[in-house]
Amino acid sequence: MGIRSKASVQPLQPPAVLFRRLEGKENAILDFDTERDVFLALGTNGIAAHCYHYERACRIEAFYQGRTLLAADLFETENLRRIADQLYRFHQLRPPSLPREMFFDMLHAKWGRLAKSVLEDRIDAFPPEEQKLCEELRPIYSPEILAKVRRCLPDDDLTFCHNDTYHGNIMKLDTGEIRLLDFEFSCLNNKAYDFSNLFAETVMRHQLPDYPYFEIAEPEFGDREFGALINAYLDNADFASGDEREREYQKLLQDVRLMLPLSDYKYAMAAIPLALNPIQKIRFIPYAHQRFSKFLSACDQKFGTT
Repeated sequence: MGIRSKASVQPLQPPAVLFRRLEGKENAILDFDTERDVFLALGTNGIAAHCYHYERACRIEAFYQGRTLLAADLFETENLRRIADQLYRFHQLRPPSLPREMFFDMLHAKWGRLAKSVLEDRIDAFPPEEQKLCEELRPIYSPEILAKVRRCLPDDDLTFCHNDTYHGNIMKLDTGEIRLLDFEFSCLNNKAYDFSNLFAETVMRHQLPDYPYFEIAEPEFGDREFGALINAYLDNADFASGDEREREYQKLLQDVRLMLPLSDYKYAMAAIPLALNPIQKIRFIPYAHQRFSKFLSACDQKFGTT
């Protein structure tokens, strides 16, 4: 909720703040203290909004004047350049309280437990057509699926990453500047995931005539968009030679391709607990099922069916 000061003889500073109620954090990765430390570190470094007050129930932060990006905005080169600049600054940080585990191990441990509870203990909460989907979703928290996830991880050092870089978590200010939002999943990961996840929700097609009234369509993005993003990202770094830069470019592009299926896995896992208390007008069990099926299909294409 945005709060603005009324006109007065002596204007108040700041003239507006954002009051954010902190609830519905069951799906978050970090505990409260670590998430607070991460947000404050990001604010100190000019990446997150400046924070005026932070407690368990709420947060008061600087008010951004602008709008969150639309899916179509990600296909504009200038927006990609500005996003890349923000991600580069983000990846240089290392908040001291970060867990040593990487994002997908933490996701499997925490969200897998939540998903298991929903799919096995609360299956009666869903209509019959979705109960069958629940049964088909149960492997998502199995060791076999975790093994598939790990095959999609590059062999590289871990970096402090945002981990939820879809267009709705990026704001374009009225000045044209880009700001990242929503850092509750920010922890160690391979930096290529922040690139591969950027376009993950551009595949959603809503308002279809038949149940569940949406589908995950074929992507309209590829090496061209990722190449523009990576090149803009690398413009922030120093290289001894053009060959060194080209090697880093090719490695990042290869890592992005490898990690692409992990967005489907992540969003499938995250959607399952939301099915009990939907925060959007969407059927989360069919959504999770479509995402999980897409992840399995991509893994089969990459690695075979074994």
